[in-house]
Amino acid sequence: MLITVFGATGRIGTHVVRQALEAGHKVVAVVRDPARLDVAATPALRVHTAEVLEPDRITPAVDGCDAVVSALGPRGRGPTTVCSDGTRAELAAMAATGVRRLVVVSANGAYIDDGDNLLNRLVVKPLLGRLLRDGFTDTRRSDDQVRASDTDWTIMRPPRLTDGPHRPYRTALDRNIGITIARTDVAAAILAALADDATIGHTLGVGY
Repeated sequence: MLITVFGATGRIGTHVVRQALEAGHKVVAVVRDPARLDVAATPALRVHTAEVLEPDRITPAVDGCDAVVSALGPRGRGPTTVCSDGTRAELAAMAATGVRRLVVVSANGAYIDDGDNLLNRLVVKPLLGRLLRDGFTDTRRSDDQVRASDTDWTIMRPPRLTDGPHRPYRTALDRNIGITIARTDVAAAILAALADDATIGHTLGVGY
C-alpha cells in the first residue's frame, strides 16, 4: 500500500512509518519539521512538509494514497484542539481526493466501557478524566468527527503507552482492553487493521 502518516514524528507515528517500510509499503510522512523524522531515507519514503491543520497544504500528501493513518496527539495538559482540528483537515483532504481508508489513534482513557475492570471504572478512569480533561475532550471530538465521516474508518483505542519492546498483544472490537501497551505494538496493530476490513466502522481496543 501507499500509506500517508500524520503525526509521523511522534512516538507512535515513527513506529508506524518504520514498520510500514519494513513490511514493503510506501509511505508519505507528513511533518512540520523534517529534521525531527527519525527514520532512514529510502526511495519508498516521501517526506511532505506541511502544517496538518491546513487542508490545502496536506491534500497533495493524501492524493493517490491507499490509506491514511492519523497518529496525532495532544502535548501537555492544557486546552487543546490539535486532534479535532487535525482530524477535520485530514477528512477534508480525504474528501477532496477520494481516499476512503482511515485509521485514527484515540485513547482508552477517554472512555469507560464494559471492557474496563472495576478498578478502572470506579477509580482510575475518573481520576484520569480529571487530570487529562482537556486532552480527552479533544480526543472525543476527533472521534466523533471520524464516526460521522464518509470514510472507511477504524479508531484505535490503546491504554497507557510505554516504550517497551514488542510482545504479543490482544485486540477487541468496540471495547477497551488491557492496561498497557508498547507504542511499537500499537503501530503493528494499526498496520494489521489497515489490511482487515472487519475493523472498518469499529473502534478497536488493543492492549496486553
